[in-house]
Amino acid sequence: MPTATVGSQLSSSTPNSDPAAAVAAPAVTVVAIKRRTIDSILIGFGVVATAAFGVAGGLLTWGNNFSSDYVHKELSSQHISFPPAEALTADGRTDLLEWAGRSVDTGDEAQAYASYIDGHLDKIADGATYADLGTPQRAAAAAVTAATDANQPQSEIDALQAKASAITAQRTTLFTGETLRGLLLSAYAWSTVGTIAGLAAIGAFAAALVMAVLVVLGVVHHRKVVTTS
Repeated sequence: MPTATVGSQLSSSTPNSDPAAAVAAPAVTVVAIKRRTIDSILIGFGVVATAAFGVAGGLLTWGNNFSSDYVHKELSSQHISFPPAEALTADGRTDLLEWAGRSVDTGDEAQAYASYIDGHLDKIADGATYADLGTPQRAAAAAVTAATDANQPQSEIDALQAKASAITAQRTTLFTGETLRGLLLSAYAWSTVGTIAGLAAIGAFAAALVMAVLVVLGVVHHRKVVTTS
């Protein structure tokens, strides 16, 4: 009887033979960050963001002012004006009546006048451009040279020369008109870029204001935490 008691005690005191149970659970490390530290980080980020948005807004405003002044000065120096309403109506350009008689000194006016020029250019050589007339001009000049070398009648040479001169005149007019039209559209493009910069500046300043308010609220909250702690 005593032997049985000793055996039962030995069996009850024997460790569990399960290997999984023998492995100790890994220790979990908990990193505690104080609320004041988090507030300080967020406040610092807010200050940097406020400064960045403010600088961006200032640069965008400068870009807007520069674009507007540059376009206005360049267009004003050209002394370009729209025809009166009667002339625009006679040309069939009733879509431009709102600009009738006005000087061209803004981007929108430059775009409108470029459209007016384009309408006239289409009528010069049946829609052909300066580049399109390059080959006909060279061919007409070659025909005059060939007729002269072949001792053709003067009347035929004069007719060929008149044709060549007409094509040259058309090409010169197209070159002038297309150049002016391109400059006007460039002015309109710069004006559009300036407008976009102005709108972006408003957005940047608004974001800077929001961040500044958040920074102030963060500082107030940070002081309350310090006081209560």
